[in-house]
Amino acid sequence: MDATRRKVLLAPITVTPSKPLTPSHLKGLLWADVMYRATAQVADVTYRYSHTTYHPTEQTLGFWEFLDRTRGDTDYSCLSEEDIGELYVRYRAEGAMPSAEMAPYADAVEHTDYVHPAGARVLRLWAGHYERLGLHDPGLMAHQPPGLGLQEMIDELVAEELGLDQRDLGGPVYLDATRFGLPLRQIVAADGRPNYLACALRELLPLAAEYDEVVLLYDRELDPDYQLLERVLTHKGTIVHRIPLGRVPIDGKITSARQGGWHDHTVSALLRSVGDDHDPAALRLGMRLYFIAGLGPGQQESFRFDLLRKNLTRAEKLLSAADEAPERDDRGALFGLLDRHRRGHTHIDPYRLTSSLLGRGHRAPGRALLSTVFL
Repeated sequence: MDATRRKVLLAPITVTPSKPLTPSHLKGLLWADVMYRATAQVADVTYRYSHTTYHPTEQTLGFWEFLDRTRGDTDYSCLSEEDIGELYVRYRAEGAMPSAEMAPYADAVEHTDYVHPAGARVLRLWAGHYERLGLHDPGLMAHQPPGLGLQEMIDELVAEELGLDQRDLGGPVYLDATRFGLPLRQIVAADGRPNYLACALRELLPLAAEYDEVVLLYDRELDPDYQLLERVLTHKGTIVHRIPLGRVPIDGKITSARQGGWHDHTVSALLRSVGDDHDPAALRLGMRLYFIAGLGPGQQESFRFDLLRKNLTRAEKLLSAADEAPERDDRGALFGLLDRHRRGHTHIDPYRLTSSLLGRGHRAPGRALLSTVFL
């Protein structure tokens, strides 16, 4: 790494490998990808996206226990994301399982590289989507444990007067940022089960201090938790930027993937609908044009197949124009182009950068920019 360049930690929210990727998931992944690849041209960036860190949550361990209890020795290698997603919907409808039933799975996750065959199957299928869409793979299949054990994380919070541990009294563990005007938030249940925020703290507390800037990219519905996470990391001296993204409505409605109803709008379905009508470069660029510039950071616009196809066609025209335009591929020119899409921070704003490709009267983007960031 260049010692003169700033160091950025990009930590987008992870998607639990228990269901198919939906437009909302894809939107977040494409935003993170463009931010990572663009920012990497102007800073040293670490893209931290560890499924290992978040396996200990109830929604994952409980699902694995449910599968083994209800499906036995099922061969998951031939199931689709949709097949496994349907099983996840059934699990969520059943309700949470007692902690004792999940304990062996928690132990396996903490002390080995265990991943349930259903989860491993979903991750392999996602790897195929990543490849086709040109997404940077931050280690989908890798074993990447967090830097702190659960007890270490709790001890650190308590020492900083940011944690309230009531387990000796039969109670839970709370993240306590009340002195900053934020509410108490339970992060570990009385029976020892951590939630998503506890897992994020295990990962980010030991990492954040190594970076000049931490960027948290996440689902807007989790904003209260990410405000707490920002406060804890800022208290440790880290500069933190929160970037909440709205979900993508389907026919005007926003629902959770755990409720099902996503069959016609999974990433697999989107890619099947496109087929081979566009070459790989146009597919990759067009997806980014639509999910970043077209849908924007909010959640006002419902997903539309016609607008997706329109952006794929627009991508073909941009690529053709880039091939015909005089190439200015020196590193200084690329740095200057990207640098204008920063607003007092180190990371590049994906929305501003991607939208700049679509402005009327703008010079055709250079092939170097497209290849480096969007393809």
